[in-house]
Amino acid sequence: MTSPLRLAMLGMIPGNGHPYSWSAIVNGFDPEAMAACPYPVIPRYLGAQPAGTVRIPEAQVTHLWTDNPAEAPAVAAAALIPNVVAQPEDVIGKVDAVLIATDDGFDHVRRARPFVEAGLPVFIDKPLALTVEDLRTFAQWEKAGARLLSSSGLRYAPEIVPYIEGAGRAALGELRWISGVSTKTWERYCIHLLEPIARLLGTGFDSVRLESPAAGVEIAHLTHRSGVQITLPVIADGGATFGTLHLCGTGGQVTLRLADTYTAFRGQLLEFIAFARGGRPTYAFSETIELMSVLVAGIRSRNEGSRRVGIGEIVASLSP
Repeated sequence: MTSPLRLAMLGMIPGNGHPYSWSAIVNGFDPEAMAACPYPVIPRYLGAQPAGTVRIPEAQVTHLWTDNPAEAPAVAAAALIPNVVAQPEDVIGKVDAVLIATDDGFDHVRRARPFVEAGLPVFIDKPLALTVEDLRTFAQWEKAGARLLSSSGLRYAPEIVPYIEGAGRAALGELRWISGVSTKTWERYCIHLLEPIARLLGTGFDSVRLESPAAGVEIAHLTHRSGVQITLPVIADGGATFGTLHLCGTGGQVTLRLADTYTAFRGQLLEFIAFARGGRPTYAFSETIELMSVLVAGIRSRNEGSRRVGIGEIVASLSP
């Protein structure tokens, strides 16, 4: 029997509870300790699963590091992690792969570098990178052989599966317009919508225009080579409607709410575990590069008077 893959869960910043949730989905959890998790939605969806099913036997989160050392004991107790380390680099030589669990795309190169240089498979939370310079670094690392994977959990949202192909997609006819509601900010959270949209349409995002018509509101208009138009409002305090997608086609329409967080995260983790064991991912790293280029183009658009920015403009600048 193959030994479980040893994983390190590294980093935790305000507003992101992945070390609790991801680790628990892999290891299982202590319900009493998890009840104290500062993100109530996590024990809620973990507790909603059938008893004894929250576990991925093929892997174990064996090591943990959090930015604030005082937070580590509670995470370790809740998610049954046996080892807490003083520095993230301390896991090198003790694990088979690492997960960078922070969703600050401006800081991922620094966090990932030691593990890329050590030759470990690395999962980086979304968004991978938010500047041309950082995205270029990741592209060069991957081209040189680094084993990198990054995605939003909503790439694996079960609610979109019937509309990728089959009867659900056929009932929509030819897609003409997709809209979706995000929260927080364009750079931090819109990847949650771009990933499922990319599964629906494939690669080929052409351009983006991002404007901020009011405080706490951003609106992105994207074009895709398929001809589908995409509108993504970002509402800073819009958590109540986050994850809504509206698909409009020549044959009909459907509104989806991507709400099964547990199944989405579990699919994401299973993909990385298979990848870290030497498998091929279900999507190319070039797709991640394109989606990050969309985010960078949106930032550029907003900073330059909401001009429409071509995705090719960003991709071309990634060459050394």
